[in-house]
Amino acid sequence: MNQPLLHIVQTDSTLSLTFLGECTLFVLSKYNKQIENIDSLKVKKVIFNLEKLLFLDTAGALFINSILERCSAKNIEVFIECQNTDILGTLELIKNQKRTSKHIPHEEETSTLYQLGVLVYSHYKGFTSFMSFIGMLFLTSAHYLKSVKNIRFKEIAFEINESAIKAIGIVSLTSFLLGLVVAYQSSFQLKIYGANIFIVDMLGISMLRELSPLITAIIIAGRSGSAFTAQIGAMKITQEIDAMSTMGFDPYKFLVLPRILALMLSMSVLIFISDIMGVLGGMVVANLDLNISSQLFLERFNEVVAVKHFYLGIAKGPFFAFLIASIGIYRGLMVKDDTQSIGFNTTKSVVESIFAVIVCDALFSIAFTSLGI
Repeated sequence: MNQPLLHIVQTDSTLSLTFLGECTLFVLSKYNKQIENIDSLKVKKVIFNLEKLLFLDTAGALFINSILERCSAKNIEVFIECQNTDILGTLELIKNQKRTSKHIPHEEETSTLYQLGVLVYSHYKGFTSFMSFIGMLFLTSAHYLKSVKNIRFKEIAFEINESAIKAIGIVSLTSFLLGLVVAYQSSFQLKIYGANIFIVDMLGISMLRELSPLITAIIIAGRSGSAFTAQIGAMKITQEIDAMSTMGFDPYKFLVLPRILALMLSMSVLIFISDIMGVLGGMVVANLDLNISSQLFLERFNEVVAVKHFYLGIAKGPFFAFLIASIGIYRGLMVKDDTQSIGFNTTKSVVESIFAVIVCDALFSIAFTSLGI
């Protein structure tokens, strides 16, 4: 096969373009550079010599047709010398099938009201989708808990180990440091008024009733909630969930409910551990900074901190756990068929879980205060 070449001969007002060998996509950049160097101001006639052209692909046909169109736009005479019907047919086919792109107008700037409407509608669709997930979850739970043999104790125990037991260290350390910080900041103000002993009242009620449940829920949302999203999302990408459904296994029974039940059962225990470590951190500061002995601290704690504050904090655990687990799993099921979607939904899972926990805690505070509890 001949080497593909383009011979250009320009005499006075006539330009001759002779194509040799093949005119394909791989040589067009070279041909285009040759044509760009032509002085087209004096050209009145162009001759395309395709007699020695052996093969022409669609890219080459588009290239030649574009030159023909430019010549026609400048009122330059064009002559094509070719006896090969295949070459001429390809040129004619591309010319007939080519679609010129229409001018796409710039997108008009939408109004603020329209953008607000789109935002509200997208959140509405997301909320209805989540409510559909919750509805399916409760429907499956009714059948799941109807008989003891349906409960998958092995999976629940595994998830308790992963979500709770392995989280005890970080929950304990964070709560201890939180107790230290709250007690230290409070001690500075209490010493001014000689009210050192009241640090027990403030620390006990705030840790048991509000801070311990909240900080534990935030830690679990960042640790276990994100793990649920990543695990379910990876299974979604690898089509394991589709395979389970095909084999007759309900993903809600095997993947969703064990995780939710495990977190609901273990959250109260984690809050209890957080209570102990938070109070212990406050006790250390009270002893070192306010000269309140551990015995005096515990006696005062027993006198002024009602047991209801402990029960209220513990009671929040299952509600927080349900929100964290359900949002994490829902976001995992929303993962698309790409790895970037896992990161996006994992981030959304943590943010939405923390937001939901804070809103739920605020509702509990309003309700308990209104009821005088």
